[in-house]
Amino acid sequence: MFIQTESTPNPATLKFLPGRPVLEGSPRDFLTSESAGEAPLARALFAIPGVAGVFLGSDFIAVTKDATEWQHIKPSILGAIMEHYVSGAPMLTASAASESEQDEFFKVEDQEIVETIKDLIETRVRPAVANDGGDIIFKGFRDGTVYLSMKGACAGCPSSTATLKNGVQNLLRHFIPEVQAVEQI
Repeated sequence: MFIQTESTPNPATLKFLPGRPVLEGSPRDFLTSESAGEAPLARALFAIPGVAGVFLGSDFIAVTKDATEWQHIKPSILGAIMEHYVSGAPMLTASAASESEQDEFFKVEDQEIVETIKDLIETRVRPAVANDGGDIIFKGFRDGTVYLSMKGACAGCPSSTATLKNGVQNLLRHFIPEVQAVEQI
């Protein structure tokens, strides 16, 4: 098994591409070892000193480190990923796979606007953010403001504010006049 690595705009996060599917459905972000309880690979990665976050995407694993240098932990991360795939263990246990995202918030009369926002995020924004090792999730729409959550490499990235304000906000305002601002939750 050959696992490729890619840098991300966030210097504390590397993207690992195992060349196999990682996770079906919604991506999952683990910010602590405790939150990785029902994700065997995430648990194994958190057991490596220096690992501060794990994000499972559809075809990649983004690992965020603390102050530790990559050359000290990268071999252990590669080993844990390879060991996981060789073992045949699932990415998530059945109970973890059924967890859903928190409820979204918006007024019923804004349903059509929200559907357009979600469609634009899904088709135009999410693929670009996934290329950088992260994900962007719609959380709500209220009084002209769209609320989004950045996950994975994007959550702590120095350029995430620019991505939201210059990229996502401009895109949504262009297509949806009701959108006035975009904020990160």
